[in-house]
Amino acid sequence: MEYSNRRPFEQNRRPYEQNRRPQDNHRNPNTFAILELKYGNIYGGPPNYFVISDVSLLVFDPEKNHIFLESLSLNSDVDVVFVNSKVNELGHTIGRHKHVVNLSTRKKKPYLENFEVEKNDLENAFANSRPSKKMINNFFFKNFKKYNINKIITFDGRRDIFLCEKAGVKFNYIKIEDLQQDLNRECNYLFSLNKLGVAINFRNDASFLYSNNLKYYLHPIAARQIEPKSAAFDAARLLMVYNEFTQHKENFLLKAALLLNKIQQNTVPE
Repeated sequence: MEYSNRRPFEQNRRPYEQNRRPQDNHRNPNTFAILELKYGNIYGGPPNYFVISDVSLLVFDPEKNHIFLESLSLNSDVDVVFVNSKVNELGHTIGRHKHVVNLSTRKKKPYLENFEVEKNDLENAFANSRPSKKMINNFFFKNFKKYNINKIITFDGRRDIFLCEKAGVKFNYIKIEDLQQDLNRECNYLFSLNKLGVAINFRNDASFLYSNNLKYYLHPIAARQIEPKSAAFDAARLLMVYNEFTQHKENFLLKAALLLNKIQQNTVPE
């Protein structure tokens, strides 16, 4: 992804260790959160203006293996273009599909490459998208305080953090770790979350999250939010990938290497 005319988000906030908030004695200090967003461009609008449709903040207590899932869906009256990757059984991208969704009604319609939006309609779309910023800011403020979040895990999350900051979210006291960057340094390969989900054998049902070496109970309310292609689904996958990498690193790297070998044998490299 390209990001123009802006510094890395790490440079835009105060050092984490020097500004850490006092710990809440009722929360495990090792508790962390997984952040995932769904966003897209206004249909027919500028390619560098993004509208957030869904936010998922998955909080994990590693001491008790407790999962808390907080979600936010925005209902702005805006037609937004989403791009979904088509993947094979190995998690390898074999194509991409664009479709348009109105965030207010959640109705879909086909994407037309040559569609042009009228100037007045575009201005209305900009205006309709702005109130959601307050909702996003309030969502994070409430949950950062509720769970005393000091650490957030993202996956290729620079734009996610940037869009949250544009909505007014403050990350001054929070350490942000990008797992994709960590894995790139470790493996010298830019993994996608789809590939890693296959490598760890991620599964879920109405009661549990599963991977090669891990199994976590899900409250039914949280389980209902984890639907394919949703922000909550990506957050759940990322939790399992992160914990496999940090808790079962040798096995994780072996499974990832075996997957890459299969991809190289069966497909043309991306």
